[in-house]
Amino acid sequence: MSLTAAIIMLGTVSIPTHDAFFDNIRQYCGKAFVGEVVEDNFKGVENFTQNRLVMHVRECSENEIRIPFHIGDNHSRTWILTKTGSGITLKHDHRQPDGSDDDGTMYGGQTVDAGWANAQSFPADQYSKEDFIRREIPQSIWNTWHMYIYPDNFFSYRLTREGRELRVDFDLTNPVELPPTPWGYE
Repeated sequence: MSLTAAIIMLGTVSIPTHDAFFDNIRQYCGKAFVGEVVEDNFKGVENFTQNRLVMHVRECSENEIRIPFHIGDNHSRTWILTKTGSGITLKHDHRQPDGSDDDGTMYGGQTVDAGWANAQSFPADQYSKEDFIRREIPQSIWNTWHMYIYPDNFFSYRLTREGRELRVDFDLTNPVELPPTPWGYE
């Protein structure tokens, strides 16, 4: 048996904190929750506070979770968490209304340590840094995304960098009606 076949047969290797983090989120698969901006010190790029924010834990497997993030009538964003064998990646899949890729898509980061069952951080990866330079937003190369999950309580999505913080908390105690299918996922 080849090494590749053995890895596929065994599944992706991960560590207990990454598995627990995945399990903490995966238990909400098929459910959606309303969020509230609790920190946003950078106005001008996009105003999250004037729109209904909904996360939908839509697709879950042993090694990948897809969570569309709906901002009002904008259904362009999906967070993709993937166990890689060397950590967890977070990618931001951005789509146009016709389902095609947005110019700024698949940016994100990779965990650099074990994190915790309830919290993981994702500093920008090399692909993302190069993409931010290409798109003339070099300040974003210092982005770190954070996700916190406290089952039966809340889920938080947070973006930090020098001079910038955005945090949205989602109430896990109150599932809501499922939002529309995200763009590009029909």
